Amino acid sequence: MAPRGNLTGFDPRKLAAATGSPANDPWRRYEAWRYSGPFSRWNRFKGAFPGLGIGTAAFIVYVAAEAFFFPADKSHGHGDSHH
Repeated sequence: MAPRGNLTGFDPRKLAAATGSPANDPWRRYEAWRYSGPFSRWNRFKGAFPGLGIGTAAFIVYVAAEAFFFPADKSHGHGDSHH
């Protein structure tokens, strides 16, 4: 059985090819603020995880301090007897 044709004549591929930003878009200047300055992609990403850098640095300092100043006591393991 052959595929049926589109009854409406609408072709989404032709619509996608026809739509696009025109060369003289009157709204381009008014929309430019959305993608520059504090709204640029980098600035939006940078503000997505507030405190992540400080938290990571604090965790590294904590782990290093625990390893150097409070070494694990190797004499008490699970298999050792406490007599």
